[in-house]
Amino acid sequence: MSHDNKRFVARDRDWHPPAYAPGYKTSVPRSPQQALVSMQQPTVSELTGPDFSHLRMGPHDNDLLMNFSQGEGLPQGERIIMHGRVVDQFGKPVPHTLVEMWQANAGGRYRHKKDAYLAPLDPHFGGVGRCLTDDQGGYRFRTIKPGPYPWPNDVNSWRPAHIHVSVTGPSISTRLITQMYFEGDPLIPLCPIVHTLSDPEAVDTMIGRLDMAHSKPMDCLAYRFDIVVRGELQTYFENQ
Repeated sequence: MSHDNKRFVARDRDWHPPAYAPGYKTSVPRSPQQALVSMQQPTVSELTGPDFSHLRMGPHDNDLLMNFSQGEGLPQGERIIMHGRVVDQFGKPVPHTLVEMWQANAGGRYRHKKDAYLAPLDPHFGGVGRCLTDDQGGYRFRTIKPGPYPWPNDVNSWRPAHIHVSVTGPSISTRLITQMYFEGDPLIPLCPIVHTLSDPEAVDTMIGRLDMAHSKPMDCLAYRFDIVVRGELQTYFENQ
């Protein structure tokens, strides 16, 4: 199929959270003040690439235990593996696409100058990683389980432990930025950001599941988090 007639399924805005959600207070000043502009004819740049085939990865780009300390020490906290597949909504794997992630350390502190939480920084943990998916859309990170942290949404709001994820998908128009929460965390149903999703099934797609089959004995637990991006419009046949 040529790039000229490639089209992707439209975003379902009833599934995604609204831009304006008063319960999530910072969404109020950030949300658009005017109606969204609908693009009837996306450009080629939105329906293709980018091409990551020439992106040079470092040996520890997907290993957050190693990529910041450069072998001078290990981070504090619970060691985990985060893995899964990137697929489109029709189940087709998305190979060789960029997956980026960032997170707080085990104490709930981010390594950036605007994080004023009193938890200490970890001198051996940077909190960022990236990788390319394999031929079957698979990805994998080794990291530390992040801690929850307070935030000034109301008098006692806490973010559940989570890892931020950005995945490009098969084109710029399918890029997805989301978060992975951890199965069984009691803070998930209390989070005002989670409450912006009206469908419980949508919340469920953001929860990483404990995966003992991929855990490493005496080393680390594993969590599986499959990521679904929008797919290319298909022609269905009677046997599909």
